[in-house]
Parts: sequence; C-alpha cells; structure tokens
Amino acid sequence: HVCSGMSATRLLRGLRPPVRRLSSVQVFDRRLKAWQRDAAAAASDYDRYAYLRDEVANRLVERLDDIHESYSFAEVVDLGCGSGHVRRALGALGNDRGIRRLREIDCSARMLRRSADDAAGPSPPVHGAEGTPFEVEQACLDEEEVVLERESVDLVVCSMALHWINDLPGTLKMVRRALKPNGLFLCAFLGGETLAEMRSAFVLADLERRGGVSQHMSPLVSMADAGALLQASGLALPTVDTETIVIHYPDAWTLWHHLRSMGESAANLQRSAVGLDPLLAAASAYGEIYGDEEGNVPAAFQVVYLIGWAPHESQQRPLSRGSGQISLKELGLPADESGPLPLDEPPPLPLGKPGR
Repeated sequence: HVCSGMSATRLLRGLRPPVRRLSSVQVFDRRLKAWQRDAAAAASDYDRYAYLRDEVANRLVERLDDIHESYSFAEVVDLGCGSGHVRRALGALGNDRGIRRLREIDCSARMLRRSADDAAGPSPPVHGAEGTPFEVEQACLDEEEVVLERESVDLVVCSMALHWINDLPGTLKMVRRALKPNGLFLCAFLGGETLAEMRSAFVLADLERRGGVSQHMSPLVSMADAGALLQASGLALPTVDTETIVIHYPDAWTLWHHLRSMGESAANLQRSAVGLDPLLAAASAYGEIYGDEEGNVPAAFQVVYLIGWAPHESQQRPLSRGSGQISLKELGLPADESGPLPLDEPPPLPLGKPGR
C-alpha cells in the first residue's frame, strides 16, 4: 500500500512529465541504446514484442494515402528502421508510389539482420515502380550521425526512433538538406505524455520510500516543442498531430518486460541503478491507482506525427503583408474604424475566389 486513492489523486494532478529542451545537449547514451536494440533483436521471440513498432509504422505509412497519387518517391530512406517495420508497412499498403530503392539505416546490426532475413523470407514481396520489387540497401550507422547527400532523397521516413536522438535540431536539418525539392518527411515518435501512469507510480513510490524524487525514465519531447523543431528545420507546410495508443498489461512487471524486449528501456547518460525496493513500490502504486478489477494496468503511448516538405515553388505560400485584395468596406466595416464587428448582424462575405 503506497497511499490512499484520494491523496494520490491530489498529488497526480500536480505532476508534469519531464520534457526535453530543444538543444543538442547529450541526454541519451547512444551506445547503450544500440546495445539494448541489439539485445532485443537477438531474442528468438523478438517479433512477439514488435507489436507497437509495427502498429506505429502502419499508421505512419497510411498517411501516404492522404497525399495526391501524382507524387512518387523513387529514393526512400528509413531512418531507424528496426527489423523492417516501415518496409512491411509499405508492402501492406499496396499502393505504387514509384519506389525504386529503400535505404534502411539503424544503429543496431542485429536489427538490420532481422530485417534482411525477413525481406528474404516468405513474406509477400514489396513492389515499387512498374510493379517490380524495389531494391533494399542497408547501413549500420548511428541515426544521429547520419549525413545524407544533399537533395538525394524523395522520402525520409523515421518511425519510433527520433525520441532517442540527442541532437534533434541537427537531425531534422540534415533531413531537410537531404530531401529533393518537394521531397517528403514522415516521422512518428513517442511524445512527452508517454507512460504517464508509470512516471506517476515511480514518483509516488520515491516520495514514500525516499522522501524525494529520482529520474527513472527518459525525458521525451512535447508535441508543442516538436512543432517548433519542425518549423525551425526549414521544412515547409509543417503538420503535427498526435494520438494515444493504450495497451493493457497483466501488471507493471509485464509492462517493464515488454519495454525491455522492444529495446525501449531508458538510456539516460546520467542514470543510477534502480533497486528492487523502488520497483516493488512502483509496481504496487501502479496497480493500486490504475489497475482494473482484474488487476490489469493500462500503459498510454503518446505517438507524435510530423509531416514536412522540402520547399518548392509549386507549394502554397502566405501572402505578403498588405497584399490583400478585399477592403474593410467590403466586409461591412468603415475603413476608419478599428472596433469589433457588430454581433447581431454579421457582414456578408465576398463570393470571389481567395487570392493565392
């Protein structure tokens, strides 16, 4: 027993998840993250725990359906490919976007090997331009150290990898430089509200056992900061949206096991070992506060989606200041008045086409 439900509710209302600052400060141990992903991929039952990455990749690639069919993407890069989640999602989508070559990049050599074995296996072939299987190339590189040739790529996809990158501004600017004019960037990563239940459970356990709070989980980027990053990168027509995927587990221990088996354990540079006592207390708090009648506990994964385009002259642009073609008089307001419009009689709107 950690605390009563009423006191827990009051405390949880004041909690805020730690959010990363928009800088290139080293937060994550990239070597540790590569080791974690290697260890996950080495397990014979890894596919059993790839459900979240598969689901996010499918939802991300489905966004291509919202893009006009006239757009084609001959050269594609999958940054942080894992075991081939995006490649499989492209195959399942079944639409021909003119893909000729897919370059898979990941910091884990064993993840790349899993993807290569999967591509060579009995799974349905992925078809690109003219209905022929597209070429797949692989490179084992740290995702935040990748440098792609300028204006060499039509589409960059990054699914479930960006939240472990230290230099987010630098990585997004690299993507911007690598895209051809009118090239597309599709990204999905875990946002700052991810596993809020677990964060709360650790805080409550620390307060009871230690009288203070330790950082047991990695800081993640908020949706608002993600939008600012995307805009600062120089990508045009930026779009940011989010959704929450809630998965139920038998208990907190099962959740922790799944996270480790996914390769999604914390990888902070400044970290300390979590003893058994804090884990027992956190698991107890998790179940007491969030558990249902059967003892299952929810885990919420906030997925943030980013879409941006390399600038091109064909894209819509905002009009320059003072270039409007509609006068205040046409809107029913005298030109010398700056007060609010009357609420009882809304002015008629002009029927002409808006300026471009």
